[in-house]
Amino acid sequence: MNILVLLESINPENIIQYGGLGLLLLIIFAETGVFFGFFLPGDSLLFVAGLLSDTEYLDMHVGLMIVLLIIAAVSGSTVGYLTGRWAGAYLANKKDSIFFKKKYLDLTQAFYLKHGMMAFILGRFLPVVRTFVTILAGMVKIDFPKFVVFNFLGASIWIVTMVLAGHFLGRLFPGITEYLEFIVIGMVLISAIPVIMTYLKNRKLLAKE
Repeated sequence: MNILVLLESINPENIIQYGGLGLLLLIIFAETGVFFGFFLPGDSLLFVAGLLSDTEYLDMHVGLMIVLLIIAAVSGSTVGYLTGRWAGAYLANKKDSIFFKKKYLDLTQAFYLKHGMMAFILGRFLPVVRTFVTILAGMVKIDFPKFVVFNFLGASIWIVTMVLAGHFLGRLFPGITEYLEFIVIGMVLISAIPVIMTYLKNRKLLAKE
C-alpha cells in the first residue's frame, strides 16, 4: 500500500466522518496499549473529535463522549499492562518488524526512568510513549493498584484536555473546521518534537556508555 494512501486512510477527519464513535473508541483503545497501535493519531484524533462533537458526524454531548473515551483509554492501557506482564520477555527479545520497533521500547524506558510514575501522565501527551509506557509497566511489574490510579489520571487529563480544546475552539471559531488538514498536520509536528528530542538524547547517553 502506498504510504500516502495509508496516511490518508488514518486521517482523523476521515476516521470520525466515516467510522463514527465506534471507530474513534476502537482506535483510542488500540493506541493506548496495543503495541502495533503506536502509529495511530491519538492526539489529533481527540482534538478533531472535540471539534466535531455535537455535529452530524458525532451527534453526542461532549461530556458523554469524554467518559466513553476515558473508558476506552483506560481499558486499552490495562490490556497493555497485562501484555507486558505476560509477554515481557518475548517483547524484550522480539526482532523489529513493521509493527514493532525495539527502539520505541528503549525510548519509553528512558522516559520512565526520568519521570517515574509521572510518566503515565506526561507520557499520554507523547506519541509512541503513551503506547509503550503501559506495556513497560507490566514488564517491570509495577504494583497494579498504583498503576490503576496513575493510568486513570493520565487517561482522564489527556482526553479532557485534548477533547475540550477542540470543542471550545470549534465553538469560538465555527469556520475552523475548513482548515482541519492544516490543524492535524501542525499537531502531528508539534507532538513529534518532544519524542524526537527524547530519542536523540537517549542515543547520546547510550553512545557515551
